[in-house]
Parts: sequence; C-alpha cells; structure tokens
Amino acid sequence: MEPSGRWRNLPSGPSLKHLTDPSYRIPRERQKEALQELTRAHVDSFNYAVCEGLSQAVQAIPSFEFAFQDERISLTIVDAVISPPTVPKGTICKELSVYPAECRGRKSTYRGRLTVDISWSVNGISKGIIKQFLGHVPIMVKSRLCNLYNLPPKALIEHHEEAEEMGGYFIINGIEKVIRMLIMPRRNFPIALVRPKWKSRGPGYTQFGISIHCVRGEHSAVNMNLHYLENGTVMLNFIYRKELFFLPLGFALKALVSFSDYQIFQELIKGKEEDSFFRNSVSQMLRIVMEEGCSTQKQVLNYLGECFRVKLSLPDWYSNEQASEFLFNQCICIHLKSNTEKFYLLCFMTRKLFALAKGECMEENPDSLVNQEILTPGQLFLMFLKEKMEAWLVSVKIALDKRAQKTNVSMNTENLMKIFSMGGDLTRPFEYLLATGNLRSKTGLGFMQDSGLCVVADKLNFIRYLSHFRCVHRGGDFAKMRTTTVRRLLPESWGFLCPVNTPDGAPCGLMNHLTAICEVVTQFAYTTAIPALLCSLGVTPVDGAPHRPYSECYPVLLDGVVLGWVDKELAPGIADSLRRFKPFNTLVKNRKCKDFPCFTPVGKQTMGFPLLTYQDRSDNKLYRLQTPQSPLVRPYMYDYYDMDNYPIGTNAIVAVISYTGYDMEDAMIVNKASWERGFAHGSVYKTEFINLSEKIKQGDDSLVFGVKPGDPRIMQKLDDDGLPFVGAKLQYGDPYYGYLNLNTGESYVMYYKSKENCIVDNIKVCSNESGSGKFKCICITMRVPRNPTIGDKFASRHGQKGILSRLWPAEDMPFTESGMVPDILFNPHGFPSRMTIGMLIESMAGKSAALHGLCHDATPFIFSEENSASEYFGEMLKAAGYNFYGTERLYSGISGVELEADIFIGVVYYQRLRHMVSDKFQVRTTGARDKVTNQPIGGRNVQGGIRFGEMERDALLAHGTSFLLHDRLFNCSDRSVAHVCVKCGSLLSPLLEKPPPSWSSMRNRKYSCTVCNRSDTIDTVSVPYVFRYFVAELAAMNIKVKLDII
Repeated sequence: MEPSGRWRNLPSGPSLKHLTDPSYRIPRERQKEALQELTRAHVDSFNYAVCEGLSQAVQAIPSFEFAFQDERISLTIVDAVISPPTVPKGTICKELSVYPAECRGRKSTYRGRLTVDISWSVNGISKGIIKQFLGHVPIMVKSRLCNLYNLPPKALIEHHEEAEEMGGYFIINGIEKVIRMLIMPRRNFPIALVRPKWKSRGPGYTQFGISIHCVRGEHSAVNMNLHYLENGTVMLNFIYRKELFFLPLGFALKALVSFSDYQIFQELIKGKEEDSFFRNSVSQMLRIVMEEGCSTQKQVLNYLGECFRVKLSLPDWYSNEQASEFLFNQCICIHLKSNTEKFYLLCFMTRKLFALAKGECMEENPDSLVNQEILTPGQLFLMFLKEKMEAWLVSVKIALDKRAQKTNVSMNTENLMKIFSMGGDLTRPFEYLLATGNLRSKTGLGFMQDSGLCVVADKLNFIRYLSHFRCVHRGGDFAKMRTTTVRRLLPESWGFLCPVNTPDGAPCGLMNHLTAICEVVTQFAYTTAIPALLCSLGVTPVDGAPHRPYSECYPVLLDGVVLGWVDKELAPGIADSLRRFKPFNTLVKNRKCKDFPCFTPVGKQTMGFPLLTYQDRSDNKLYRLQTPQSPLVRPYMYDYYDMDNYPIGTNAIVAVISYTGYDMEDAMIVNKASWERGFAHGSVYKTEFINLSEKIKQGDDSLVFGVKPGDPRIMQKLDDDGLPFVGAKLQYGDPYYGYLNLNTGESYVMYYKSKENCIVDNIKVCSNESGSGKFKCICITMRVPRNPTIGDKFASRHGQKGILSRLWPAEDMPFTESGMVPDILFNPHGFPSRMTIGMLIESMAGKSAALHGLCHDATPFIFSEENSASEYFGEMLKAAGYNFYGTERLYSGISGVELEADIFIGVVYYQRLRHMVSDKFQVRTTGARDKVTNQPIGGRNVQGGIRFGEMERDALLAHGTSFLLHDRLFNCSDRSVAHVCVKCGSLLSPLLEKPPPSWSSMRNRKYSCTVCNRSDTIDTVSVPYVFRYFVAELAAMNIKVKLDII
C-alpha cells in the first residue's frame, strides 16, 4: 500500500458492530494490511538482504590469495544462493517443504541451505567453478524465502499458523527470536563533535573532532574520525579488526592523489584563503610528510605499506604499494570508490574541523534523529553473512595446510572439493548469534556493542508481541554512560518516536518505539542521476572554479560525495527545485500523531489472549485469560488493528470507596461472586520436551516410550504407550511417563515432580529431520489453572496497579439503588498523588457506553478545553437518568444503611498481570545445604532459604530480639559443635585418637590435642560451621587463629 493512501481509510470512531457480524469468525480472503505493516521493516529488509544485497555482498568479497607449494592460489566467491527450508535429501516424508509450526514443535531451527559458486585459479589461470554447500542459515518467517510467503489466511490456518501471521522473526531451537533494530550514526555524513574524553588519546589531542560512519552499498561499515591537535595539525583515526590506528592526515592526502603539495594546499584552504593560522597548519601537515622522506605519492604508499602490512595479513608477493591500496579500500572512506573522491571528502572534513575548533561551526548533536539512521535486521544479517563467508575462505587455507602436513596434496577439483568440505560451517555461528544475541566478529561490523542484538518474541500478550517489532534501541554501551543527554526526548523526535513508551530503569530513553506512521526505508535509493541534475541547476563541479570566491559558496554533498560548490544566493532556489522533484506520494501532510493502542509498561505485563493456536504451540510458558472482553472505551486505532482478536482484559464495575481497610496501599477488594462467575480466570500452559536419546549413551538406540503390562507403578494413569491421557489431572507424585529398554526389557517410570496440579492439554510425538526417528521424542503441554488468589496483581490501563487483598462475599459488599454490586473496590487515595484523570474519565465513559450500548473513544485527541470529556460523558449519563458526575448513592452490605457520601462508580477495563503468588512464594523448613559452608542454599527452584541479610539483622537488633536473631543466624543456619583445646586455643589441633587393633568398635575414643599432647584440655563449643572453614583457610595461608575459652 502507498504511504499516502494507507491512512485514508481510518475508522471514524470505535465500534462494536464487527463483534456481531456473522462473518467475523470466518477467515478473510486476504490478510489485514494494517497488521502486516507493523513488521514490514523486518520482512522487507530481509528480502532485500537475501536477494539484491546477497549478490552485492558476493561482489564485494575480495579474492582470497595465498601461496601453496610455490604456486599462487586464488579463491573467489562468484555467486551465492539461499534456498527455502526443505527436508534433507533421502528423507522419508510426504512433503519436502518445512513449515514454521513444525520447527516450533520439534524445537528445531527454521533454516535454508546456503550454496556458493567458488572460482579457483592457479597462478592467475582459471581452473573452473566449484559449487559448495556452506551450511544452513536461519530464514525469517513470512519473508520471500519462507514457505508461508503470500499464503492467504485459510492456507495459513491449514499450516497451523495464525490467520493474521505477520512474520518478521526467526525460529531458533523452537524459540521465536527478533533481531533488534539499532539506532546508528547517519551514514556517510561528517558530524562535528566535541568529546572531552578524546583528550586522553595522546599528548596534544583536543576535544574537537569530525566523525563519519562510512557504509558501503552492501552495508559493510567502518567508523572514522579526524582529530584536531593543539599544534594545529590533524590526525586521522580508523579501526581495522577492532584495533585503533592513527595516521597524520598529510600521509593520507598524499597517498590518495598524485597532486603536488601546492595543489593539496590550495584544495585544503578553499574558503579560508585569508586565515594565516590555517595556512600555517596545512603547511605543517605537509611538512611532516616531507620529513619522513616522502615527496611523491609512490614513496608515501611504499612507506605506509611498510608500516601497516604486518597487520593486514596479505600474501608475500603483495608490494608495499598494493598493501597501502588495500588499507585505503578497507578502512578509509570505504563508501567511496575512487581515491579522488576520498581526497576531496577528507579536505572538506578538515575544513569543517578547523571551523569547529575556531567556533565558526556549531557542534552537531549525535543524539538527534537528523544524525541517525536505523540498522534493520536484514542489514545485520547481510553484514554477518558477508564476514562469515570471508572467514570461510580463510578456514579453507587452514584446512589445506593441515592436510598438506599429513599427505601430499595435488591441486585438482576433486581434492579441492574435499578440502572445501573441511572448511568452517556457517550453521553454528548464525544460530549462536540469534540464540544468544552475542556477536562474535573479528571486525566488530562497525558496532559499538557485541551483545543484546536479539530478543525473544515472547507472546505474553499481543501488544507486547507487537512492540518487539516497533522497538528501536540505541545500544548497550550507552546504558553505561553517566551522562543523561543520550536519553533526552528531543523535539525533532515528534511523529517518529513514541514519547511515552520507554521502559523504566537502565534502558530509559535508550529503548524507544516507532509511531504507527513512522516508516523504515529498507530499499536502496539510486542517486546516479542527481549530480547531472544539480549541475544543470547551477552547482559548480568539485574540480571546477565557481564564479564567486569559495568563502561565498556552500559545499554540496550527496551521500558522502563532495559534488561541488554552489553560490550562497543560488542555494535556496536550488533547494526549492529539488523539493519539487520529490515524488509527491511520499509526503504525509497535516497528520496528527497516531496513538498506538495501550502501549503502557503495565500493558506489556498483562496476561491476555495472545494467540488462537494454543493446541499447535510448544512454547515453554504461555498465559491465557479464560474470560476476556472487548473494551467499551478504546481508541479508534484499536479497531484499525483488529485488537479484538487478541483481547487483554475485562470490563469491571469499579467503585471508588475506602471499605473495610483491606484496600490500603494500592490493594483492592474483589467481589467473590464475580470471581465465582469467572472474573479474570486464567491458566498457564507449560511445555516439557522429553528426548530419550539424551538418557542413553552414544550409539545405544534401545529406549522407547511404553510400559510393561500390569506394572503396579502406573496405577492406570498411563496409557499403553507410556504417556499420560490427554485431559488427565496430574498431582505431585503421579506417574508422568514411562519408557522401556528393548534390549533388557527393563521398564522405567518417571513421576510428576511439581507441587502444582495440572491437566495434560496435548501431547505431540516428534521425529528427527530425516523422518526416521523412532518413538523417542515427545512434547507434553500441561495446563495449570490459575484463578485469581490473594496477592495476584491487577492493573487498569492507566498504570493503577494493585494486588487482590481479599475476596469479599457479595452479600457484604456495598450496592447501588438498583441493586448492582461492584466487581472491584478501589481506594480513593490512589488518585490525588498520581493524578490519573484518564481513569476517572474512562469510568464515566464506560458507564455511559454500557447504558447506551455504545463504544467510546476517550483519548485526549478528540476533546478540547471548549468541549471537555467530563461534560460530554456527564451529559450522556444525565440522559440515561444517572448523576452528571458519575456518582451514585450506595448502601452498606453489612447494615443496609445508606452511605453518607456519594460514591464514584463506573466501568473500567481491568487487566490481570502475569505476576502471581503461585510463581513467587517461597517457603522452607529444612532442606539442601551448601557443601562448603554448610549453610542453607538459596533459590526458589531448589527449595532454598530466603537470605537474612545485614538490613534484616539491623531490624531485629532495633527491636532488641536477641534470641530471635541468634536463632535465625545460628541455630537455623550452620550451627555445629566443634572440639577446641582450652590450653592452646586451637580449633584444628583436637583430633580423634586412632584406636589400636585390639579395641572393639564400641569403645569410646577420646579427642586429644596434637599440639599439647593432652586429652584433658579438650572442650566442646558451638560455633558456625563457616567459621571452622574460615579458620582452616587461614591456616592454609600460615595464619594461626587462637581462641580464648572462658
């Protein structure tokens, strides 16, 4: 859909009509475009990466040359193809295509084969092309290579997917993973920066610098800086394989072009001809080069090649000049193809740097959106793939050298194919990147971080799931900075970034979310025709001379290329002309910022109804709200995205009243009758993957699921196949599953170990990739009922979170004149300090919506000072015969007496959050202890204790409860009885005497001190066991501990 037409067919307001539409449950012929747009940036960037981007990356990979048996071998990747996911050859199956649902169920990776064509030559003579398989690479769901691509909703349902499946993620070991969109510096644009920390880079360095993030067509990136020194010279700084290198600018300029020193001098001082300091500085930079004996371009290239070749790992036959050219191609202004263009850009950056140092140029803000761009998942995928293909060529040389050490290898196609199969595999590096989010790269790919690049696309609720695809992150390194400037919300972010939806804590302001109307450009824009157009409009080419002095002209840059100069007077006219040449349909004018439904931090923790395919999922943990409802008050964009397919809460009657005292400090009282009718009931789906291959030794293939007939251990709770019945209720200690050893006939029964009762929801039998797997692998999904209990957390959509403190009987609850009893009692003290006026308006809007059978949009965008929300909804309540202000007279449920105050009561959409007491409570009497210190171990999963720390100790001291403190820290921890020598005060010297052979085992043996040789000085004391361990450790360091026994 065109960007300009996408927002024309917006709903005029929220409506409940489609819920009663007979065709609502029937899948559409086509998927809803609005939902598909949310993941478009991810899918389109991946499509570009595996098609055009892959061919560009292959062309950019340089030929790998090395010497072998006195011959020059050259390997060049000439083509690469990634195939859609299919089963391996020789597999027993009905269909060759592999679909995402199967990979989720089998806990495998959704991936395709990467095949490359490698041209090899000996001494420059081509010997042919070899087709080689390099490994499997993950495939993005719903991309062009995915088997779900362009399928209609009915076909998606047949393949066990959601009807509105959006894709944009990878499946790694059965888990859905999303590559984060990262905010990067704007590509190929010199940014003027002032960084005080640059002074620490060496003597004479200042805080002034020009930074540029150079990016090639296939997205390979390098960061480069120009530093201003106190003596007026400039130092060029670049990174190669994560190492920082510094090069005086004069060397770089002389190596790039064959100009004379005078020509270089003239180019550098353009526009600053009258600045004597600048002229002297330029002369000094060129003089430094002459002092090293480099007067020509060839001498400079030779000098730089000699200095840098030790770091470049080039073949011996490369000359120093070739080494220098390789360095400039890989590290200096890599986005430019010709050295002349690089020279002109460095000259422009130098002029800008001196202007910054003199105060003629303002410092630019790297945190502004103007100087930023987004690194899409496809770009990261392509950069990583290119680097790993280059690394594979190196691994072939290493494999060839290893083979040559053992046997004599002759260079022919057959031998080379064997060597290729010994090279590195790309499967594991890609799976590691997506499974952990950690980047293992020799170059760093131009990033400032190497971790946190991927996140799990958890389906806690649909809104949280969507937010992963609209999230943009600044980077992990910025979280460590003490400055808060990077976290600020700048005015230019309006319309691009959501001003509200950023998390609390460390990532605040660094992790943001794109607005609904913000689009990410994923296709490369070709600009080959623009230079000619600019020249026709009056721009003077870079090698020409403008009519006016350079000081009265502006330099013109296009994507990091200096095109020329333009007269200051002509510049506004040319800018207007260029605007007229823009395609009109890309402009979105006079649009208010679209509100995205319910993207509050509390909304992301809500237990909802995230998907419709529970029976087909194998997620480790899934939440399900049993009785969700469509909200009566919501923004119109809620209907635009069809959020009713995935509801996240319940419309509750909420009375704002302080009642019984059980509602203090954000606690809330829930009507027990509402709870019994199903209010906020839910369940948790837990999946366990059982593979019998992991229980046996390598090569043994004798275990299968099953039970012995008549085995008394199964208690009729397991079927003949050794698995529980679907729908069976499991309690602690019940038989869980059984398996047999076919060789020995031995039967094993495993028992259910969780203390929480559950119901077996479904069981999937899994095979292996070749389809030849025996009955060895199953996936059991259990449903744990989780109805609300005291201590469970709830929240409204306005961040008013609280816990359920009491289920109050309906007969004791206050009631209205009409006999209505509220579902929730909310404490009025929650409003004044938090000022959540939106919840008050929602209560009135929800009440009027229920009375009139309507659905309201209560967002601030449709009301104003003249037409206020309170008046609008107040009039609607008045029309229905209720109080204008939303209050009613309530009667006490205990005495039946009318309450003196009017009580504010209405309908609020309440959400149940995932934080439940059942997941968090921890209790211990006795249990496991640490082997070293003998103290109770920590951790809820291992029945550990709760740490009684320094602050808890202080609290008991303040109360004066000394015996309680002694009991907690000593008796219930690591109390032990130790023998000590009263005379020498040693804990270590008392030892049990060794009995002679004639003694009986029943005879008492005494402790004696090995230092004093006496047994009458031994006494017993109660000490913490960890103290005895501490004394032993000190003794190992020759430190003696002496105790005074009183």
